[in-house]
Amino acid sequence: MNVDLLFDPLFRLPFLTGLLLAAWLPVLGLYLRLRGEWLAVLGVAQLASAGALGGAVLGVPAVLGGAGAGVLAALAKWGLKLSRDSAYAAMLLLGWAAAVGVMSNHPLAEHAARAVFDGQLYFTGGGHLAAALAVLGVGAAVLIRAHRALMRARVHPALGPPGDGVRLAFDLVVGASVGVAILSLGVMATFALAFVPAWRVFGTAPSWRAALRRAVAIGLIAYVAGFALALVLDQPFGPAGVAAVLAGAWLAPPWRGLAGGASGTR
Repeated sequence: MNVDLLFDPLFRLPFLTGLLLAAWLPVLGLYLRLRGEWLAVLGVAQLASAGALGGAVLGVPAVLGGAGAGVLAALAKWGLKLSRDSAYAAMLLLGWAAAVGVMSNHPLAEHAARAVFDGQLYFTGGGHLAAALAVLGVGAAVLIRAHRALMRARVHPALGPPGDGVRLAFDLVVGASVGVAILSLGVMATFALAFVPAWRVFGTAPSWRAALRRAVAIGLIAYVAGFALALVLDQPFGPAGVAAVLAGAWLAPPWRGLAGGASGTR
C-alpha cells in the first residue's frame, strides 16, 4: 500500500481524464434510460473494444480505433434499421467474438486487450484527455439541442419518436463517447458509470435536473474513491471502479420528502 502515489504528479492527467468521463457517462446513461436503451453502452463497448484491438494490430492509436468502431456501430444500427434491443445484443456478441478472435491470433493484441478490459487509466496521455474533452463538448452540445425532442418522445409517445437527425446524432455521441471511455476506464467500468447512477436515480428523482445532479454526483464520488483505492492498492482501475460505483449507488441517501416516483421532467 503506497498512499504517496495519490499525490504523484504523474497521475494528475490520468485523474483529470477519468474525472471528465465520470461526469459525462452518468448523463449519457440517463438519456439512454430515458429512451429505454440501457443495454447500448455494453453493446457498443464490446464492439469498440474490438476496434481498439484491431487498431493496435494495424498500428492505429487505440483511442481512434475504439472511437471509430463506436461510431461505425452507431451508423450500422442506423443503416440496418434494427430494433434497439436486437441491435445492441448483436453488437455485444459480434464485438466479443471479434475481440477474442483478434486477441487469440495476434500477440500485439494481448497487451491491448488487458488494457481495454482492465482499464488503462494510469497510462493515459494527452490524446486521451483531448478525446474526452471532445466527446464531452460535442455530446453536451448535441444533448442541449436534442433534449426537448428526447423528453417529448418519453412523456408524450403519441407524438412519435424524435426526428431522424436527432436520433442519429444521439447514437453517434453514444458510440464515440463509449469508444473513448473504454480506452481509459475499461469496458465494465464504463458500463458501470453509465448504467448504475442512472438506474439508481431514474425512477425516484423529483425532476430531471435533480436526477442529473444526483447521477453525476454518484459517478464523480465513486470515481474518486475507485481511483484512490486502485492506486493505493496497486490494482487496475476497472474492478476498483466498478466496486466503487456499486457501493456509491447503494450508499446514496434516498430523496427527502418524496412520496413516490418522479414528479417532473424539468
